[in-house]
Amino acid sequence: MITSEKKQTVIADLQAGKTDTGSPAVQVGILTERIKELTEHLKSNQHDYMARRGLLQLVGHRRSLLEYIAKKNAQKYLDLIQKLGIRH
Repeated sequence: MITSEKKQTVIADLQAGKTDTGSPAVQVGILTERIKELTEHLKSNQHDYMARRGLLQLVGHRRSLLEYIAKKNAQKYLDLIQKLGIRH
């Protein structure tokens, strides 16, 4: 689970306006942070299959949001994946 401080920094970094806390770009940023934390957890706990299942669900959700962003605005999609450091 990510801390609220880390979540607020991700939101502040990706929000389009002052009150934007739920846009797809912000959701992708929050999911990316959760995925990073779960990946670190699974490096030391390889047999935690429930965490692995949760990780796969998060990755699938992030992928669907990224597909939505790419469909709506291709340049915004490319900027977002570059900013977050995730692969195409």
